Amino acid sequence: MIPFTHLHVHSTYSPNWGLHAPAVLCAAARSAGMTHLALTDRNGLYGIPRFVEEAKKAGIAPLIGAEAVSGTQRAVLLVKNQNGYAALCRLLSALHGRHPFDLADTLTTFREGLYILSDDVTLLQTLAEQSRAGLYVEISPGHHMERAMALARRLALPPVATTRAVYLGDEDIETHRVLRAIAGNTTLPRLRPGDCAATADFLRTEAQIRALFPHCPEALENTARIAANCQTEWDFSRTIFPRFRDLADRQAAALLEQRAQKGALWRYGRLDDKITARLDKELTIIRDKGFAHYFLVVEELAKRSPRTCGRGSAAASLVAYCLGITHVDPLRYNLFFERFLNEERIDPPDIDIDFPWDERDGVIDFAFRHHGTDRAAMVANQIGFKSRGAVREVAKVFGIPADEIKAVTGRLSSHGSPQRGIASMGSHPLFCGESRSSDWRRILAIASRLDGPLRHLGQHCGGLVIVPDDIRQYVPVELSASGRPLIQWEKDQAEAAGLVKIDILGNRSLAVIRDALAAVARHTGNTIDYRDWQPLADAGTRALLCAGDTIGCFYIESPATRQLLKKMWNGRPLPDEDTLFEHLVMASSIIRPAANTFIREFVARMHGKPWRHLHPLLAPILDETYGLAVYQEQITRIAMALAGFSAGEGDRLRKIISKKDRDQSLDDQQQRFMDGGARSGVAEAVLSKVWRQVLSFAGYSFCKPHSASYALVSCKAAWLKANHPAEFMAAVISNGGGYYTTLGYLSEARRLGLTILPPDINASDWAYHGKGQRLRVGLMQIASVGRQTTEHILRERNRGGDFRDFEDFLRRLPQLPAADVTTLIKAGCFDALEGCRQRPRLIWRLLDRHRRPAEQDNGQLFIAEPPPSPTLPAYDQATLHRQELETLGLPVARHPLEPFAAIIRNRRLIPASDLKRWVGRHVTLAGWWVTGKPIRTGKGQPMEFATFEDATALFDATFFPAAYARFCKKLGQPRPYLIKGVVEEEFGVATVNVMWLGFLDEEDQNGKRRE
Repeated sequence: MIPFTHLHVHSTYSPNWGLHAPAVLCAAARSAGMTHLALTDRNGLYGIPRFVEEAKKAGIAPLIGAEAVSGTQRAVLLVKNQNGYAALCRLLSALHGRHPFDLADTLTTFREGLYILSDDVTLLQTLAEQSRAGLYVEISPGHHMERAMALARRLALPPVATTRAVYLGDEDIETHRVLRAIAGNTTLPRLRPGDCAATADFLRTEAQIRALFPHCPEALENTARIAANCQTEWDFSRTIFPRFRDLADRQAAALLEQRAQKGALWRYGRLDDKITARLDKELTIIRDKGFAHYFLVVEELAKRSPRTCGRGSAAASLVAYCLGITHVDPLRYNLFFERFLNEERIDPPDIDIDFPWDERDGVIDFAFRHHGTDRAAMVANQIGFKSRGAVREVAKVFGIPADEIKAVTGRLSSHGSPQRGIASMGSHPLFCGESRSSDWRRILAIASRLDGPLRHLGQHCGGLVIVPDDIRQYVPVELSASGRPLIQWEKDQAEAAGLVKIDILGNRSLAVIRDALAAVARHTGNTIDYRDWQPLADAGTRALLCAGDTIGCFYIESPATRQLLKKMWNGRPLPDEDTLFEHLVMASSIIRPAANTFIREFVARMHGKPWRHLHPLLAPILDETYGLAVYQEQITRIAMALAGFSAGEGDRLRKIISKKDRDQSLDDQQQRFMDGGARSGVAEAVLSKVWRQVLSFAGYSFCKPHSASYALVSCKAAWLKANHPAEFMAAVISNGGGYYTTLGYLSEARRLGLTILPPDINASDWAYHGKGQRLRVGLMQIASVGRQTTEHILRERNRGGDFRDFEDFLRRLPQLPAADVTTLIKAGCFDALEGCRQRPRLIWRLLDRHRRPAEQDNGQLFIAEPPPSPTLPAYDQATLHRQELETLGLPVARHPLEPFAAIIRNRRLIPASDLKRWVGRHVTLAGWWVTGKPIRTGKGQPMEFATFEDATALFDATFFPAAYARFCKKLGQPRPYLIKGVVEEEFGVATVNVMWLGFLDEEDQNGKRRE
């Protein structure tokens, strides 16, 4: 006989309600001696694949269910079988998507295969009239047990015992109350009793439960009866493929083969033995795995734009290359197909395609039009708490003032988990020396426990799932804020459940390349075919890449990557295109958190340091990367070569190292690796050294096909920067930039020799505009002027030509808000027409016009001349600069350090462009903050890599732990810095080891601190 089974249990996947992860609940049930456990999260199956997985690990038989709550109606719904699962998915989809929604009425349609537990009188009566089968009255301690018992007798329905479990320990009650207050955007004292779970809602032991039900043993027995009749063997691993135009599998495979061969002729102009053999191999695996439909569906989507970047492991597929899904030749660059798909792979890989960021929504809309909202849905992001948000929300619940909250949360990461982030506050220099009140200690303690609760769903940036029939029989579907269907699972659970994801992602750099190419075509008549373009054939592009002058170039513009490129090629001859491309792929792959030691060794070997493979079997795998593991798939191949792993086993190791697979522990894999290597005769010391390299891939790392795909985009961006810098920089800024701020990109434009022109009412478009040696600021930079105002201006200018003067502007656009026109004046948009000294007069004229409505055009044949404006003094330079910052948000007319030129000159500060002349010596520089990257050392100490700039160049500075502890509270401000340190050089690249940091605007012109 099955012991008592908890049939009503809430996990962290009950939005704004549950507290404990499925794994914790399964472990608690197991330790209480239970063999079965139901998970019944509110209004969803948000965590079911994870729950089934964790239950199996814990030796618990999982029961699938949900608590459906709609208005005052509620019921626990437990799945008997596969039909019941599909019915529950459809019912929950209706609950989220149908308005109005009546739970009782909907259950009359979707009750087959379900047990229904409720104490809702109306709902039970409605369903009992249809059928009493599977209908139970829920009886729970703390929830009017006597009334529920009486209801069961009156309706002649069997009772069933539950505890509506939310809590495992006493402190959970407080955490739950805080979670409920956050959900209701209220404070703790304002919570009503019905807003929270009852204080009795614990996951209790069987003995505790029996003590609460001495009068109704039948209710306990019914839990076992229900558990025995519910399906507990669930297999979510069956892959659910989309279907291409309702073709049979054989037809889809034949069509894919035909298109791949046609594409091979397009790509190569011929079909030789090497191409044919690789195609045959891939097509066989694709056919046998049932992937033909998927490739055809993805190909159809990829054709929606001429500028795409198919990436990820799929870029190793020759079939994908021939279909135009990817653009890097896998034969030319020796890309490992088995990283994408192999005979042993069980879980479905996905294909990621980047589109220009402003075209992505159109592609997704096409997919929904083509496949229908019954078969297609977006993948969800399951939004929980991060450290900053957890502290902020809990503090609000306690009524802490907003300024006080911001003073604390402004120093916390917006990414890390609450538990880790809050734990780090005790030792982090940003918080050192601070004492906290009892309220704040309590707030932080509670916030650290919000490590997992689901708050709400968001839409994944591009994950799309397409099934051959009805998606709502596999997973409940909600509606996103944009109105698109949204499954309740995030990408990992979707993949675990066999749903094949297509990633349709937005990439700003593809839009940059598109817009820059269009501008080049307009200005020069030179049209470039994106797909056949070979940017590295240009020597100037190769020189730019080797110099690390890659700000604005996708994927390779970060300070770390720019430094690496400089170190790699400093003092070396200009490489040919294949050599440079291969090394660019390596550079973008080896930049990962745990690989710093190997990066230094990699560059040294590039520059001639002698080396040899740790074992001869590694030569075919690591020859191309100087004997070091750089790419993810090298993990797989190393395990195969040294330890006898199969391709599938090696890929499993890669996933575990990358923390993408929880089925096996890393220790188990290490032992298998060491044992397998020993059987192959490899020395233990060699295996240990290789394993350390393998571990450097922990966290995140990249496969070669992914990096190669992105490197091709990087090269195209670099070609545009080298050959058409004005058009390129205009496109970068207009598309939102990348790693740096707009100010950072404008500074880079100046370093490229471009003249920055201010916004102009006749010369500016919405976007930035570049041509020749000039870069014109777009009206988009004036953030406080509404888009509608800007569109009116551009439309009128296109219709009637340039504005002759300010009066002409006012006559032609009388409807514009005075506030917007005032902002345009202050931004300098009329300076070319009227002169900057006339700004006060223009503002007076604007306000006078709005005070005299009768003066405006009222249909009279002649309009009176405006009255003369008074003589007003011009704004001084300080006011003009203040207006520039107020309206544009940054200095355009000059470098931000220019106002401090006298101090810089009088103090004889070193220009950044001269740093290499001062290697090994102490220097003092002025710098404007550009960007920073806080990290932790191997010993866990915080430090930061920072980038500053002066008028001559960018420079990189390192704040080692001691310096970081002293100055971290000063970093990251848009202010002029004074930096003292020692210049250090590595592989020809100079950086500053910072010893002291201050602010230049705290000194007078003679370098003395202002009082």
